[in-house]
Parts: sequence; structure tokens; C-alpha cells
Amino acid sequence: MPSRLERARKDPNSMKAKILASARKIFGEYGYNDTTTRMIAKDVGIDISTLYYHWGEKQDLYEAIIMEISEEIQEKLNEVEKKVSGQSLTTRLEIAIDMMSDYLFSHPEVSNLILFGYFNKTPHGVTLDIRISKYISNIAFAMGLSRNKSEVSTQAKARILAVWNTVLNFISGENFFRPLLDTSHDDYVDVVKETLKFILVPAFTSDKPVK
Repeated sequence: MPSRLERARKDPNSMKAKILASARKIFGEYGYNDTTTRMIAKDVGIDISTLYYHWGEKQDLYEAIIMEISEEIQEKLNEVEKKVSGQSLTTRLEIAIDMMSDYLFSHPEVSNLILFGYFNKTPHGVTLDIRISKYISNIAFAMGLSRNKSEVSTQAKARILAVWNTVLNFISGENFFRPLLDTSHDDYVDVVKETLKFILVPAFTSDKPVK
């Protein structure tokens, strides 16, 4: 039997899909603890009983969102890995920064939910944390910092975390940082990418790859 998430994906115009999209936005803005099912129901324009009928409890809906985001990130990393295959380390970094920045800027709730998971644990512990280690290993391998995905050094993981966290903070902090730069959203995205490349590419390419 298809899961609620699978059914929502199958029919983007369904009530399940509308509730999922609203919940993803609101959880991304307020986090798990400060989001209520009534907030989501009001945003969709339905009563609370309709939300429960389609998704069950708040935790069920949140877990579906975490699953959806986890799968999205993995799919994007797979795309990056295919795109950078055979390229120089500099080119691999530049492509990865562009692709992951584009994805995360298009889905700012993803960065917010990851950061909420870092600093505000939910009572039931459902966060993206359990997948972060896998993401880091996959990125390290794609960047040529490890021989395979199962043997990644602590130093290589730390370097990838530096990239990952820098991107997340630039995106989640846009409303604070962009006025300081006095620029438009589109220009901000371009500046963030250029800045990440300016800082990270030399840092990664200044010595031999970490094995």
C-alpha cells in the first residue's frame, strides 16, 4: 500500500499534497516545536479534522517532510556526482557549489530545517541528523577527498562540513545578510556563490587531497 507521502507525490493537486507543501513551509519557518497543526490547517484553508484525516498527527506529517527532503538532497548529490565525474578538483568544487546553492536557495526551508535540527532537537528526535553523515561521505568522495564512500577521514569530513555549514548559513541568513549588502535576491545568490568559490576553492586545492 502506498504511503501518504507517495500518494501526495503522485497527485500534486491533491489535498494531501497541499497540506504537505504548507507544512513544509511552516515547519521550515518556525521549526517543529513552534508549529501547530492548526497553523498548517489555517494556511491551507481547511479545518483541523481534514488535516488529521489526510496526515494523522503532527509528527507523522513532520516525518514525511524529513523523508522527502532527505531523498531530495540525496538525488541532488547524485546529480552533482555525475556532473563532476572526471573533472579537476577546482571544477568539481565550482559545479558542486553552484548546484547545491541553486537547490537550497530554491528550497530555503531545507536549510532552516537542517539548522533547526542542529540546535533545537524535537522531542521525538526526528531530524536530518541521521543522514548528514552519509551526505558528507558522498560529497567527500565526489570531491576526490576519499578513495570510497565508506572510508572518509575525519579531516575530509570536517572540510566538507565547513562547506555545508557555510552554504546553509548564507541561505538561512539571507534576510539578515542581504540588507547589509544592500542588494537584490538574485544578486545575493550570485555573490554567495562567488564568495564560496573565492574562499573554498583555494582552501581545498592548496594541498594534496585528503585521503
